[in-house]
Amino acid sequence: MARLHELLSQFDPTLPLARARTIPASWYHDSELAALERNRVFGDTWQAVGRVDQVARPGDYFTADVAGEPVVVVRGDDGVLRAFVNVCRHRGARVACEEQGHASRLRCRYHGWTYDLSGRLRGTPEFDGVAEFCREDNPLPSLAVAVWEPFVWVHLGQPTPFEQWIAPLTRRDLNKPLHSLHFVARQQYRLACNWKVYVDNYLDGGYHVNTVHPGLASVIDYVHYRTEIDEHISVQISPLDRGDNPEVAAVRKGEAAYYIWIYPNFMINLYEGVMDTNLVLPEGANACRVIFDFYFADLSEAAAAQRQQSMQVAHQVQLEDIGICEDVQRGLASRTYDTGRFSVRREAAGYHFHQLLARHLRQQPVSDSCG
Repeated sequence: MARLHELLSQFDPTLPLARARTIPASWYHDSELAALERNRVFGDTWQAVGRVDQVARPGDYFTADVAGEPVVVVRGDDGVLRAFVNVCRHRGARVACEEQGHASRLRCRYHGWTYDLSGRLRGTPEFDGVAEFCREDNPLPSLAVAVWEPFVWVHLGQPTPFEQWIAPLTRRDLNKPLHSLHFVARQQYRLACNWKVYVDNYLDGGYHVNTVHPGLASVIDYVHYRTEIDEHISVQISPLDRGDNPEVAAVRKGEAAYYIWIYPNFMINLYEGVMDTNLVLPEGANACRVIFDFYFADLSEAAAAQRQQSMQVAHQVQLEDIGICEDVQRGLASRTYDTGRFSVRREAAGYHFHQLLARHLRQQPVSDSCG
């Protein structure tokens, strides 16, 4: 821990933005720090794990992984949504193995131990005669679970009340445009970069849009692009115009684009009638996985081509981001690079992220204002 303490001490989150430096390059490729993040960041925040439509009926379930912990979310026979550690109390095998499905019971495929949908242990084949064992004392460990709009969230520890956690979005009415949107498709990408590189790129206030995303830049009003920060969220807002790229303009419409980040790893990209969400998950110190979910207001057959075009535009933007993020990860390993500076005009949200991260890793409160 002395080495980690020294590593964490190399970043000063108290400086004003104009004097601040980024977290050190070592934070992006150190395996011990990645393990600390798993516990103190991903294991101690509300994590988006799935969608409400996946658990609409009693018996519906889906599985996920949160900070290395197998999780199952299930709608009980009583209609209550619950989350459990997806580990049998006998020998540790999973009790639900599919990404999503429907079941009347959760049955371990190893030795057949069976749990009802409220997590109570009901069946223990050939376990008679075992001393000091009581089924009632061995339910699946339960986890905090919450719903906000189409998203299901889980927390592994002692969470901030979810209503308080999500308040920075609800008080801006950012949930209202989500009411009419419906999930259509999912795409996953694996990147050879630390998860923080991906978040940094997302939070740079549009700084990279003109140079990395020519298609998107054609509809973004870069001059009036602005960022708002509130507790553990940031919202980047850009007016939209028709630009000179009709293929992009046709699927990126409305008065403005909203790029919403919720600490530490969930992003919402919102346009008129279109939403993409990005969930970035670390896979060690030098790799991450990004899950893209696509939502649309118009599910008619007549709009099928437009939905496909919207997803293609998002895919192209993602390919461009992959290229630059993987390039940055290589550069962060250079012996000549340690820290960088922030653009005061553009990168306040990036510094905000680094402040929250540092305070969380040092086990300090992260709800304070981080200007």
